[in-house]
Amino acid sequence: MKQFTSIAETVDYLNTERERGLMIGFVPTMGALHDGHLSLIKRSKMENDLTVCSIFVNPAQFNNREDLNKYPRTLVYDAKLLLECGCDVLFAPEASAMYPEGETPDIDVDFGMLDKVMEGKFRPGHFKGVAIIVKKLFDIVNPARAYFGKKDYQQLAIIRHMVKTLHLAPEIVACETVREADGLAMSSRNMRLTISERNLAPKIYEVLSKLKAKTGKSTVGELKEWAVKKIQEYPDLRVEYFEIGDKDTLLPLKNLNRKEQAMAFTAVFLGDVRLIDNIELFL
Repeated sequence: MKQFTSIAETVDYLNTERERGLMIGFVPTMGALHDGHLSLIKRSKMENDLTVCSIFVNPAQFNNREDLNKYPRTLVYDAKLLLECGCDVLFAPEASAMYPEGETPDIDVDFGMLDKVMEGKFRPGHFKGVAIIVKKLFDIVNPARAYFGKKDYQQLAIIRHMVKTLHLAPEIVACETVREADGLAMSSRNMRLTISERNLAPKIYEVLSKLKAKTGKSTVGELKEWAVKKIQEYPDLRVEYFEIGDKDTLLPLKNLNRKEQAMAFTAVFLGDVRLIDNIELFL
């Protein structure tokens, strides 16, 4: 596996491989890798000639400085995992390379309401930071395909919109959420949970699954009220938001007339760790 920290060296190497006719798949991450990330690497390896993974904890997408400081950084271990699963290139730049001194990072994309609901409402500026870094990484790697998990569904919608609006080349491949045996969505944040918190965390997906079974028998308002009440039966769980929205626009649904579009989204604090999850309500 090739490892680069330099943008110029990465671009030169990938340009050479592309000129040889190789198709490049790309998995952008912030590290602290788990089986969810590795499933994206494996999918990319199946569908491309060469797979690149980036590891960069992007300061521009953290609206909470404490959250940025606490984000786990495990580069040596991550590199070992990538090597073992057959990743071809690891790009792990320094912040000074991605955000040179004197640069004011920005991106000219109107996201409409995509970046204003749910995560956008509670994490102002987050998705602009995501879009800026993903665009930078796309410019460096220039992949044919890029892989993202559905756990961060709103992020996926933002990136799809950016690619369409800016007429970018990569095909965006959405991959199913990978879960632990007890249903908890895999996330780098999970490693910050205490043992007791980790035992409680699967209750979030348990409620989402039960909500799916109830869908069609209650109104949207009743479903949301029930779900929040069920989650908060556990004193250590605090719901920041629970929404039933359209899977394309992400806007809240008032009814389930177009049931195939309905998804439930939630963000829940467990101690000081913020967990997000979602579920399609009709399949």
